[in-house]
Amino acid sequence: MKTYFKITIVALLFFSHSIEAQTVQKKITRVEQMPNVPAHLEIIDYKKLALDFDKTVFDFNAKGKYWPLVWKDNSRKNYPQEVVGLYTAMADVRQGTNNKGMFHEALATMGATLGASLVGIDKRNQQKLNYVGMTKNYFNSETSWDIMMNNTCPEVALLGGGYGRDWWYDVYPNLLFYAIYDKYPNEPGLEKMARKIANKFYEADVVLNGNYDYSYFDYAKMKPMKNTICAQPDAAAGHAWVLYCAYKKFGDPKYLKGAKSALTALESQKINPTYELLMPFGAYLSAKMNAEEGTHYDTDKMLGWTFDGTAVCREGWGVLVGNWNGFDISGIVGSTVDHGGYGFLMNTYDMAWPLVPMVRYNQSYASAIGKWMLNAANASRFFYPKYMPDEHETIPQLAEAGKGVIAYEGMIKKSNYDKYSYVPAPVAQGDGPLWVPGKNPEESQLSVYGSAHVGIFGSIIKTTDVDGILQLNLLATDFFHDKAYPSFLYYNPYTADKTVSIKIEKGKKVNLYNTVSGTFVAKNVSASAKIKIKPLNSAVIVIVPANGKITYSGSKMLVNGVVVDYNFQLKN
Repeated sequence: MKTYFKITIVALLFFSHSIEAQTVQKKITRVEQMPNVPAHLEIIDYKKLALDFDKTVFDFNAKGKYWPLVWKDNSRKNYPQEVVGLYTAMADVRQGTNNKGMFHEALATMGATLGASLVGIDKRNQQKLNYVGMTKNYFNSETSWDIMMNNTCPEVALLGGGYGRDWWYDVYPNLLFYAIYDKYPNEPGLEKMARKIANKFYEADVVLNGNYDYSYFDYAKMKPMKNTICAQPDAAAGHAWVLYCAYKKFGDPKYLKGAKSALTALESQKINPTYELLMPFGAYLSAKMNAEEGTHYDTDKMLGWTFDGTAVCREGWGVLVGNWNGFDISGIVGSTVDHGGYGFLMNTYDMAWPLVPMVRYNQSYASAIGKWMLNAANASRFFYPKYMPDEHETIPQLAEAGKGVIAYEGMIKKSNYDKYSYVPAPVAQGDGPLWVPGKNPEESQLSVYGSAHVGIFGSIIKTTDVDGILQLNLLATDFFHDKAYPSFLYYNPYTADKTVSIKIEKGKKVNLYNTVSGTFVAKNVSASAKIKIKPLNSAVIVIVPANGKITYSGSKMLVNGVVVDYNFQLKN
């Protein structure tokens, strides 16, 4: 019996090397409408931009009008320590030393902390300041909500929105916090808060009992609430993502139960419940839990909701497609209908966070996500004054205020400001002046908080020796993942075969496995290798130890006990 088993494995290995078990690639309707190769393609160095942002913005001695963009907040709300505030937008009159310096948003400071950490900056000890530890002040203990909030102080929070009013503002900082916690697992105090957040979300899910059709949830009273903002059922995606991360970290089965319950509530929606930034996390989690837990969530459905612009509450929210006066803007995220389309930088950066690593768990989406990322990476440069021609900006004469690292908040087809109606599409602008009419200056169209998230792109995107073929790091934002080998997505947007070079860390011999084809495409590589990618196709390359022991468990293929392919199949 033992001998027969060994022979079977050898046969499987032989066929896995000789037969291409090509994974059929699923299509995302919205992505199909995007160009294969965007016009005037240019992929900027997002990692360098992230490093420059951190160096420039966290300079307390920065000179210039409206600088520095950071200040000290000694109000000691929620936690007995001084923290640093970061402007939401250039010259935002609500911030700085105004209101005793207490109003600053987690979307900005946590986003900047996470972004910098993703590109290799240690934010625990920067200029003798611990920005990671400072996140603890957003844990709203004084209000008994006991979750991370977008603000440290409820008395001033209504200036920026989000306190007990708008559910995604209440949930999203917890996703940012958990991502930071994954990067700094030994930072004192974070584990305790992470557990409390997971407990609150679990208890809230029990109360909601499958019905997330509310404007927000009062985590102190443990009661769902409705107000003038429409219901945001996609908050279930945020709950589910945090709970599954907590399950992976702490192993408590109730967190897995809560994640499944919340994701089931999301999937049960009859119409597209997308509101802001949470739906992509539902799509990612459905693929991941299907692969790891054997569930059967409808990833296609959640991806459709994410991309298609069919949202009802936040009308048309999704991914934009189009060429505006010769500019391919496809791939940016926002309203597909507002003034012809209005995409936002932060939303675009942040959607890559869950959707790129999703490909690890279901490689049938590799080509669709690869094509979307190529378009998004190309179009996102136009938010920055350096790359957008002056005639397409609302304030080109003031844009230098951002010192090259602060982008416009959004890109719109027709400006919603009457005084900028003459600017041709695409129009780089921002909503800052609308937040405090008559007080916020025009420079507040430059978005500090949106630009702060650039490290997400910076950690994922790397160019290759073939223009237009990107190397996308599938592990960079796959937080709380099981042990894994380096994994990268390559998409060929051309109608001819392309050969791409892959560099390998010196001193190690490795094999390259492609989960899309189900084959080893190179063996015993010690420096670099070349792989061929078919037209309009993709490769998901996992770099595994040479001579590693291959085993199988259900649908999974493993090397030395580490999952390499969650959907291993052989086709005769």
